[in-house]
Amino acid sequence: MQLMVPHPLLSQLSELLSTQMGLYYPEKRLADLERGIISAAPALGVGSPEACVRQLLSGTLTRKQVEILASHLTVGETYFFREKKSFTVLEEHIFPELMRTCARANRQLRIWSAGCCTGEEPYSIAMLLDRLIGHSGEWNATILATDINPIFLQKAAEGLYGEWSFRETPAWIKERYFKRRKKGQFEILPHIRKRVTFSYLNLAEDAYPSPTNDTHAIDVIFCRNVLMYFSPVWVQKIGKNFYQSLVNGGWLIVSPVEVSGRLFSQFKATPFPGSILYQKTQKRESQISEAEYPASASDPVPNASCMPAAALTQVSFFQDEGISFSPKHIQTRASSAVTSAHAQPAKAQHIEIDPEHPEGLDTLCRTARSHANLGELTEAIKWCEKAITANKLNPAAHYLLATIHQELGQGEIAAQSLMRTLYLDPDFVLAHFALGNLCLSQGRHREAERHFDNALALLHAHPHDELPLEADGLTTGRLAEIITSVRTSLSRSTPKI
Repeated sequence: MQLMVPHPLLSQLSELLSTQMGLYYPEKRLADLERGIISAAPALGVGSPEACVRQLLSGTLTRKQVEILASHLTVGETYFFREKKSFTVLEEHIFPELMRTCARANRQLRIWSAGCCTGEEPYSIAMLLDRLIGHSGEWNATILATDINPIFLQKAAEGLYGEWSFRETPAWIKERYFKRRKKGQFEILPHIRKRVTFSYLNLAEDAYPSPTNDTHAIDVIFCRNVLMYFSPVWVQKIGKNFYQSLVNGGWLIVSPVEVSGRLFSQFKATPFPGSILYQKTQKRESQISEAEYPASASDPVPNASCMPAAALTQVSFFQDEGISFSPKHIQTRASSAVTSAHAQPAKAQHIEIDPEHPEGLDTLCRTARSHANLGELTEAIKWCEKAITANKLNPAAHYLLATIHQELGQGEIAAQSLMRTLYLDPDFVLAHFALGNLCLSQGRHREAERHFDNALALLHAHPHDELPLEADGLTTGRLAEIITSVRTSLSRSTPKI
């Protein structure tokens, strides 16, 4: 894609945003940054995107500029009781014990939702506490909800939501805690709304812990699906600040894709069914190895649209076109540095990598592929998990893990890894293609069509001779032809409703 703003200016702006807002725009996302600036320029009072960037680079960002940029560069995507397994752990393990502890100490339970978006998360916490306390107990908790986006905070404070905020939410939640309003909206009940305090806070500023913004002596910090947009350096800084904000024994809760023993090494990683939570302990106990509790094996995935009930079956779509490999084969022929099937995999204990160094991560992925080529799939999974541990935000590692689970016939786990891939990189063409194949193999034709259409839309935006990530020599044009053929055959076979 041809950029309107000169590349050096966008790179400088990316550095500025990382320093002052924590927002992370690596080289491959500069086009996304430019689109955000084009959208923000009128609100910033500047005529052209290039002039807007130059103005932003002329000095330290003002509070007003930060708020405007946040409203155009961040996207709110959440719903009530998202990642249900985390809430189950809270209900059955964390909150009851904390409530007893606070009662004995005659103090309030203090909770902080950092990066609260439009309020679904802190209100979910309030509803959960309301159920736990019941009519017999006295409410003795505070919930602080902060975000960098003032538009999100305004919507959260209003407490009005549409049906989309209730996807995957039990119907009784809506009936018990909301009133139906006009135009299909639902308003949260006043006794729940008043339990949450909404406030502006920029996690990239060293303004916490602090009594002035109530971010001190916290029992539980929620920061889910927020840190994945920050650079690893900033995640470590924020993690240290969170550690200081928590009381001893307090908990940090991040999303499954953000779990990282390296980035949160000061915490004790504690496994629960389907979740890993981080606890602040008085003594730095030895940390649980992330590889022992891989997120890919059981954790929920955001917005997974087609999760198979049975193991994935492989379907070859290409025999009529004289192509001898199946979609699975395309996937498992991963990437630019695949080792020969006769290469000897490296010994796990002999490799030490720098997680910030691309070559180190490539070595881990290459070794995983080498084991897979030799049919040593269990060992290949271990090396994929090492790569993910080193950099949880690397979509290619999640994609490679998906293909190996697929080889093992573990379709549901493969689908989860594919959804993580797209969660981290929505433009990962082969992940869309693989999910289309998966849905098709399960008879989910409409969903398969949507995934194939997403893949085609992404491919059509690139030159025909370009090589997509993980396609191993298959050009954009040829891959588009293959998917178009599959899509056409699918349209003919799908019943019209």
